[in-house]
Amino acid sequence: MAQPGLGIKKSTNSNPDIQDNLPAENIYARQLHKYNEDQDEVHTIIRKFRQILDHYPDKCGIGELGYDLERWVRYYGDNGNGLHLPFNFRLIHLPWETRAILQSIQALEAILPPGDWPNYVLGNHDCPRLASRIGMDQARVAALLILTLRGTPTLYYGDELGMIDGVIPTESLQDPQGLRLGTEYSRDVGRTPMQWNDSPNAGFSSKKPWLPVSVGFSDRNVATQNDEPRSILSLYRRLIWYRKTSPALLAGRFCALTPGNDDCLVYRREHPAGQCLIALNFSGNSHHITLSESKIGHLVLSTYLDRNETVSLTNLQLRPLEGIIIEINL
Repeated sequence: MAQPGLGIKKSTNSNPDIQDNLPAENIYARQLHKYNEDQDEVHTIIRKFRQILDHYPDKCGIGELGYDLERWVRYYGDNGNGLHLPFNFRLIHLPWETRAILQSIQALEAILPPGDWPNYVLGNHDCPRLASRIGMDQARVAALLILTLRGTPTLYYGDELGMIDGVIPTESLQDPQGLRLGTEYSRDVGRTPMQWNDSPNAGFSSKKPWLPVSVGFSDRNVATQNDEPRSILSLYRRLIWYRKTSPALLAGRFCALTPGNDDCLVYRREHPAGQCLIALNFSGNSHHITLSESKIGHLVLSTYLDRNETVSLTNLQLRPLEGIIIEINL
């Protein structure tokens, strides 16, 4: 997946396959990829892959794709004969705001053929780290979002610790893109060693690793956060555990609600075996949410990891940058 900052621009020269308004060393972006990406005949090959995978029910076909929504959805195939999960990277590149995120979710839900399964990604090796892009407090909100949406979430290593971008000296660059185009284009910032503890090299290796350990590893590591009941690692573990136990989160349908507040995203996950309401406050201010439903629910999880209480859905209180999960009494 190419660096987001290296987008293709319109060509201004007589060769329709070359972008001459980009630096000569930017070989990938200077080429118009008309013949080497997203070819129609690739779907025939994918269908053959799927025929093999269907003999192994516990296997999953995943594709790394970054096309517009209409082209992207074709990779599911016809009647489920394509990829199980064409990676959906759209949330990575959106402004971190309620309206843009909800529109992306709803567009995906609307275009998916019946029986196909959505998926979401918030971080990968081509992008700055989640906590660096949106901030540490927002990263907790993001954790609750991706683990409560309908579909399969894919987590990038270290996001469960709140790892931030590494600082990579020029002499330590490893990414060919950065070596060719310059430090500002290097993807190495999001590829630093996993942070296991606060020992030298963050417990990743007894030898000097290929990239320096990220700043803040003495606090953002597995060993330290294991002992912190309200750490972001504890939040991810609670969310994953709760998701596995909840029919609504595993398989329930997605239903967006109108909270009357542009800073908050509220939706239900509905399943015959139960319902959950999810409310996310993307702002640094407290918010009062009034829903039309006169029901009582059990608040089972907050991103603050300090609430477990009965609440009224007509009078929900969200603290700054708080996300909550409520089990609805049917």
